[in-house]
Amino acid sequence: MPTTLFSLAFGVGTQNRQGAWLEVFYAQPLLSPAPALIEAIAPLLGYQGGNQAIAFSNTQATQLAEALKNVDAAQAALLTRLAESHKPLVATLLAEDAALTSTPEAYLKLHLLSHRLAKPHGLNLAGIFPLLPNVAWTSHGAVDLGELAERQLEARLKGELLEVFSVDKFPKMTDYVVPAGVRIADAARVRLGAYIGEGTTVMHEGFVNFNAGTEGPGMIEGRVSAGVFVAKGSDLGGGCSTMGTLSGGGNIVIKVGEGCLIGANAGIGIPLGDRNTVEAGLYITAGTKVALLDQANQLVKVVKARELAGQPDLLFRRNSETGAVECKTHKSAIELNEALHAHN
Repeated sequence: MPTTLFSLAFGVGTQNRQGAWLEVFYAQPLLSPAPALIEAIAPLLGYQGGNQAIAFSNTQATQLAEALKNVDAAQAALLTRLAESHKPLVATLLAEDAALTSTPEAYLKLHLLSHRLAKPHGLNLAGIFPLLPNVAWTSHGAVDLGELAERQLEARLKGELLEVFSVDKFPKMTDYVVPAGVRIADAARVRLGAYIGEGTTVMHEGFVNFNAGTEGPGMIEGRVSAGVFVAKGSDLGGGCSTMGTLSGGGNIVIKVGEGCLIGANAGIGIPLGDRNTVEAGLYITAGTKVALLDQANQLVKVVKARELAGQPDLLFRRNSETGAVECKTHKSAIELNEALHAHN
């Protein structure tokens, strides 16, 4: 019997009428659970190893709670609550961070991100999309699309309204976890699997996708797409204000440094160093040709934007007469950056 796991969580979820999982809620997911916890629960669940999602009954939940009473008080208390559930229960055990094989596994990894137990692109999410069913997110919870019409009729016959908020593979994060120290103006615009760091504000038009986010503090007024992580630290930074679009993808993480400002309707496809400013309406991709200017606004040379990735104290702008993308650095960029931040 294995004594180490990559992750473990006990959850309650929703299945359709054929018994297929639609979603799973994990109140207290664990990363690298203690060996004693694994030893206590494995025999009760019949767990022999590998990555598994094991359904368990209310009676088993009580037994698991008793087994963990002197091992992990928090998990024991959770299982005591789960034993009262009228919804299906599942224990998801991940021996390793491998490609996903089930819907409960997919939901566990999304929870690990939103619980800040893992950072964007820190988990193997291969195969996630086929495992996330496209469902109706309603006032009655997740509903299988094939069962939606009947459920709507059933609700009407009871004098109720089944309201459909969205039809999507991903639910909103705040229905599963609300991280400490954040402000989110419109919860529907932050997906489960987003990493929202403490001190982050997501404004009404801000959007944060799964496997993306900000380590905080910072303000998001634009779109942060999958593959983008606004991080903090000496080489990653924090405190970024974005009103534009940060686009990643594949296995690339777009890192944004400290004190950056990405203007309205602007966007980036390269990492930014500390104290960078991207002018409103300007979109910079890795292959964008950029004219480097000196302090006298004289052309030094033309480079591709990727050559400036991660460099500090840069101002990216578009020449209003020629349309060329320009970049200035040093004192003028710093002063404009500070002025924009003070105004914001």
